[in-house]
Amino acid sequence: MEYLSFNGVSPTVHESAFVARGAVLIGDVTVGEQSSVWFNAVLRGDNEPITIGAQSNVQDGCVLHTDPGFPTVVGNRVTTGHNVVLHSCRVDDTATIGMGATVLNGAVVGEGAMVAANALVLEGFEIPPGTLAAGVPAKVRRDLTEADIDRFRQNAGGYVERSRLYLKGAG
Repeated sequence: MEYLSFNGVSPTVHESAFVARGAVLIGDVTVGEQSSVWFNAVLRGDNEPITIGAQSNVQDGCVLHTDPGFPTVVGNRVTTGHNVVLHSCRVDDTATIGMGATVLNGAVVGEGAMVAANALVLEGFEIPPGTLAAGVPAKVRRDLTEADIDRFRQNAGGYVERSRLYLKGAG
């Protein structure tokens, strides 16, 4: 892991969070309680803040960045799959972003929503809470079931447990 200051601002990582080797956090980045940032993820808060809530995971190879005037905010218990790009957007609590998806400036992923793998969420698009969005460009496809949303919560919890193991010496 590498933490770099930018314009006098350094990343802040909660003591219970896990940041893997090879991950790079730059500038105004905050990682919340029991959250995890996995191998080779890059969080570059050199324009605006990047905030990761509690018990969220940013998986291997993700890139989080911002444009001036557009922070990136990730809520609590959010799963961000491998190789996701989050750029100046908001992802609300218990949402899941599938592997390889891209979410652009000003987009909002509502609470408990899911963005399917490889989807492209265009600038300013809002995905309502509890829905699935898929495609290029992403469109809302259906409402999610409670079972779907429970599975997302369990997945986020699994990453909290996995990060505990790494904090004990595997990382």
